[in-house]
Amino acid sequence: MDTFATTPVVLFAYARPDLLQRTLACLRENHVPLIYAFSDGPATPEKGPAVAQVRELLRAVDWCQTRLVERPNNLGLGLSIRTGVAEVFKEHESLIVFEDDLICVPGTYDYLCAALRRYRDDPRVMSVTAWTHARVTPPGVGGQPYFDGRAECWVWGAWRRSWAGMEATALEMIRACEAQGIDPWRYGADLPSMAERELKQNIWAVRFLYLHILRRALCLRPPWSMVEHIGFDPRATNAATATDWANPPFRPCPPLPTAWPEPVERRECSGLWRKACGGKPVARPFRWAGWVLRLARQAFGVVKRRTPLLRKARFP
Repeated sequence: MDTFATTPVVLFAYARPDLLQRTLACLRENHVPLIYAFSDGPATPEKGPAVAQVRELLRAVDWCQTRLVERPNNLGLGLSIRTGVAEVFKEHESLIVFEDDLICVPGTYDYLCAALRRYRDDPRVMSVTAWTHARVTPPGVGGQPYFDGRAECWVWGAWRRSWAGMEATALEMIRACEAQGIDPWRYGADLPSMAERELKQNIWAVRFLYLHILRRALCLRPPWSMVEHIGFDPRATNAATATDWANPPFRPCPPLPTAWPEPVERRECSGLWRKACGGKPVARPFRWAGWVLRLARQAFGVVKRRTPLLRKARFP
């Protein structure tokens, strides 16, 4: 299969059946026609029962076509998503990714599919997403989607062409950015930090975000969020506690644009991300001068105490 006719939802699940139930309910309400579900294997024997419950829920989906992959071993979040997305792209030109702790409003699937159809042949656009937040939404967008140079990992869609290059690590992409004169701190201090932790923590999204930055490509964001993260609890891999990124109560899905925007990044985006996530540390080139002066005064004090002639002299 290689078609735009049906854009599948690729769903990644692990060991939280209660949250997965809510995600599946949203997908059903959105009339999603095809789901590729990837169920990761238990990392410890204690996770076995929860993983089994997750698989029971996925096997019971009878309201759409499903293709279920039950991993015998635990791949972890990063490897699970990278390999699963790559597998689906072998059969489909576009896809939409959900994780088992994300819910959405009715209309989300149709909105993202429409955006994928609109920009599928435009190399300036690399992904679309259903998530945004007031902290990083430029003023004055109204009810229209907008373009951002920083991509998203909470419900996103992309094309096969978007995934080319994902074999490189985030740190390798940072070095490639620097070689091209692209500031790797442009969209927030959290990205270089995540790149340092990528392999150790088995995360994936920072790699996709830097691939956007390296290509100078764009992500289409909605004017307000159609998605919320419901998985801030101790069972989460990377979101154990609630953060400032929780969204206000859901609003209805934005209307489909009568005229989709030209792929140009809103000029405020990078500054909003730096304000929310921190910017590049400011170098202090003369800070060492104070240390040198203090050491010099201490050294002179020792010499002065030991030299009778200097003890009689006065120095500032």
